[in-house]
Amino acid sequence: MDNRQLILDVATDALQTEADALLRIKSDLGDDFVHAVETILECKGKVIMTGMGKSGLVAKKIAATLASTGTPSFYMHPGEAFHGDLGMISKDDVVIALSYSGETDEVLKIVPFILDNGNPLISMTGNSNSSLAKNSNIHLDVRVEREACILKLAPTTSTTAQLAMGDALACSLMKVRQFTSMDYARLHPGGSLGRRLLMNVGNVMHRTELPVVGEDCSAVEMIQRISQGGLGLIVICREDEILGIVTDGDVRRAMESRQAEFFNIRPMDIASKSPKMIHPEEKLIEAEKMMTQHKINSLLVVDNNKHLVGVIQIYDIKL
Repeated sequence: MDNRQLILDVATDALQTEADALLRIKSDLGDDFVHAVETILECKGKVIMTGMGKSGLVAKKIAATLASTGTPSFYMHPGEAFHGDLGMISKDDVVIALSYSGETDEVLKIVPFILDNGNPLISMTGNSNSSLAKNSNIHLDVRVEREACILKLAPTTSTTAQLAMGDALACSLMKVRQFTSMDYARLHPGGSLGRRLLMNVGNVMHRTELPVVGEDCSAVEMIQRISQGGLGLIVICREDEILGIVTDGDVRRAMESRQAEFFNIRPMDIASKSPKMIHPEEKLIEAEKMMTQHKINSLLVVDNNKHLVGVIQIYDIKL
């Protein structure tokens, strides 16, 4: 067997092993999972994730996912917690502890404090008879048949199971909370979605040195203005009235179809006389929808009196 086939066989087996494990966990979801979601929903504080090693890394990711989808959450290192960081836990918090064996010493050491403090404790283990599972208010079973690791030792399938369970919690919480794309955008203002949902057209439009020409502009002047404007178009106006637009695509098509007659035309001969317009207070997401719907790359930005105040292009939205 050559290396290529060996590599593909191992990868396929690993993926199949993890997929089978997730299907098993899916089939076993029940009241414990519902109880966990309801407990988090009732929480007036934060969800504190904890775990050691690979489980700790997964706990950090779950905390980040919860925090970004409407459930305040952060990660607490169990070893540091035992040496002073337990003060991070308030009485209104819920604690979710990850340990595949359910016997991780650092995690077990902080369980008495959590229970004595009155915090609901949700555990995520692969052993429902483990010390952690038995001392939790709610236990989520993430048991897997075997690790995908070729030695069946390194946490692979088990960490995938933990991560997927965390995602299932986050998605369920989002649904019950009726968490919307606007809510998501407010928590991710620096991301692409946040930018499109929160920023207005007026924030990013081109507003100075707009390529405006009169209706009697010549073909040569039209080409020069399109080139100078840098937007790939000109706007034809009569005083404050917008008559139409001509794009560089319109010019190319006219040159091909009219050939020798091209330099005798006026912009209005080839203009789009009903250009798509948008108000500067509209959100970027609306501008993107309009451009996608009409299969265009630019919109004229107009005020309440339909006077030109700017131009926005798809490239401005997708920065």
